[in-house]
Amino acid sequence: MEETNSRLFNKGFILITLINFIVFLIYYCFVVITAQFASQELNASSAQAGLATGIFIIGTLVARLYIGKILELTGRKQILRLGAILYVLTTVGYLFSTTILLLDGVRFLNGFAYGMISTAANAIVTSYIPESKHGEGINYYGLSTSLAAAVGPFIGMLLLPLFGFRFIIWVAILLSILTLVMCLTFPVKNITLSANEKAALTGWSWDRFIEKKVLFISTIAFFIGLSYSSVLTFLSTYATELNLISASAFFFVVYALAVTFTRPMTGRLFDAKGVDSVMYPSFIFLTLGLGLLAITTTSWMLLVAGACIGLGYGTFMSNGQAVCLKSVDLSKIGIALSTYFIGLDLGLGVGPYILGMLHSVLSYQGLYLLCALIPVVIAIIYRMFYHPVFQDRKETAL
Repeated sequence: MEETNSRLFNKGFILITLINFIVFLIYYCFVVITAQFASQELNASSAQAGLATGIFIIGTLVARLYIGKILELTGRKQILRLGAILYVLTTVGYLFSTTILLLDGVRFLNGFAYGMISTAANAIVTSYIPESKHGEGINYYGLSTSLAAAVGPFIGMLLLPLFGFRFIIWVAILLSILTLVMCLTFPVKNITLSANEKAALTGWSWDRFIEKKVLFISTIAFFIGLSYSSVLTFLSTYATELNLISASAFFFVVYALAVTFTRPMTGRLFDAKGVDSVMYPSFIFLTLGLGLLAITTTSWMLLVAGACIGLGYGTFMSNGQAVCLKSVDLSKIGIALSTYFIGLDLGLGVGPYILGMLHSVLSYQGLYLLCALIPVVIAIIYRMFYHPVFQDRKETAL
């Protein structure tokens, strides 16, 4: 399936990375505008609007748990294509979301489809990355996710006041159809499992859904996702409070630029120096970015915070995925990556609820200071308890 033993930017790698980018772009575009749509257009309460936003993650988690288990048994190609079909149908479903209950149902199913495609794509891309370039390859692939996490909210916040929610739905439908076409034409090959490997993936025990070898890094991902959820959830309102609305629109652009220019370097650093060489800087930059948000008073401070958060969260997200890739055998990649993204998505999903409750007693500045402390605590725990199973493996020189 590999087109070359050494060339990273082969046709398959580029195409699956583009598919991943579009899928995540649609998700992040909706995540910043759903609550506002539910409140203004469907007269939903704050709690109902929050549920409409978060129920997408519930659908994603259900998909990751189930699809991670059956991915290699059913076949990567089948899961990718079925997920793409469901993604188109559920995106069209937004057009008919005339009540909050209908919106909740569409969001759940849309999240499930998103979980199917992303779980399959995360496994498929590993077949196109040379073994000696796992860190670099996953970082470039992860760049598509990080850019989507920046461009999606920017597009959503930019288009909503100009053209309305329905226009954004049509844009998302066209993008989802483009994704479907690419998935149907992409020549995915399923891996061949031995009898023992099939037996290991069959059944309904706990280890058929969760890969124990990546539980620690997945738990770290949960808390990193929780801290970053403060940005996705509160940045718009916080910036309005500070009279920095114009600057906040470019926050995610700066985030994307920081990730884009540093991602190749962090990938090579991971391969050459090991996981610690990128993990500790990611914790430090995320802390600096969130801490700077807490004391922001000017536009330049807000944008510098965006750059730091990009270097922190963006770097961790991809390198955590690379850790999973190196920690398990080929037959367990699907479950391992599913486990990792369950942790990350769960943090992004429950973060708004937890932080929203805390906002009743803390100001936005207090919330960001609290979130800035999370990576500090995580760095200490990581230093004390984490010992990568692949740390002693001999890596091929770049």
